[in-house]
Amino acid sequence: MKDFAGKLAVVTGGGTGMGRELCLQLAKAGCNLALCDVSADNMAETRRLCLAVDDSLTVSTHLCDVASEEQVNAFRDAVLTEHGTDHVHLLFNNAGIGGGGSFINDEREQWDKTFDVCWFGVYYCCRAFLPALIAADEAHLVNTSSVNGLWASLGPDTPHTAYCAAKFAVRGFTEALITDLALNAPHVKVSVVMPGHIGTQIVANSMAYMGRDPDSLSAEDIDAFRQQLVDAGLPVGNLPDDDIRGLIAQQAQAFEAEAPTTAATAAEVILDGVKHERWRILIGEDAHVLDAELRAAPEQAYDRAFTESLLARGHFASLIQTAGAAVTQTQQAAPS
Repeated sequence: MKDFAGKLAVVTGGGTGMGRELCLQLAKAGCNLALCDVSADNMAETRRLCLAVDDSLTVSTHLCDVASEEQVNAFRDAVLTEHGTDHVHLLFNNAGIGGGGSFINDEREQWDKTFDVCWFGVYYCCRAFLPALIAADEAHLVNTSSVNGLWASLGPDTPHTAYCAAKFAVRGFTEALITDLALNAPHVKVSVVMPGHIGTQIVANSMAYMGRDPDSLSAEDIDAFRQQLVDAGLPVGNLPDDDIRGLIAQQAQAFEAEAPTTAATAAEVILDGVKHERWRILIGEDAHVLDAELRAAPEQAYDRAFTESLLARGHFASLIQTAGAAVTQTQQAAPS
């Protein structure tokens, strides 16, 4: 698919981050859009930005939690109705959250929420929209996995099971679809995206989705997070609760601000991959380095020395620090 003009693209998680950037770049290419998110305000801003690029486009917004098959099917029905069509050309399964760190110690509700969004969100959307992709004269399905679909780790000190399990599932499912589509719907292409550390609001959005944003945390939650920081060697034992809340918010902001690759750059790489029909799209130097290291020494992937080697070369330091802390923080207690 060399030209997106006049096409219809469905983008999940279109309210912020890579989802918003995909929408903006597709709008610049003349592509009509249907986006979903759990935040109406974020979607409204994405829609405003897209129409500022080209007000002749049709840009529809749909509240949808992709972890719910019922909501996903309603989303699909609304898209086809509002756009007056029986087909779509592009589906970007981009929505995702972080959390569900320890399978052993953390609340099942938290684990399941993360897995449901990151895996079942992809599965439900593929089930719902694949007939509409097949109905198009040409189409492309893009599923977002992660480097955590290659490496099930945020370093040796942070369990990261739900997100990694989901992203491995997305990668394997997408690779399996290559043959399935080639045999049964060869005009539909498929790609799996594996970003490294990208500057998005996933940490803050995940906290909000889990009911764990800093302002909602109880005194017990704050104490648990303070102890986590103390255990990590930080002198915060006497900081008041509001300062601890501020540190949590700063970590979420740092994940976006300190990322080596912007969401806009990530979107450019993804769309270029679609145009060139690449089924495997790595994003960021860190993703390419990790991929090479895993291929060279797969048996050492979960040794402490493997992570230390990546950090020493300047890769994943901010990702491991901020995302790791956020994963732990979202698991301190179930949301009220």
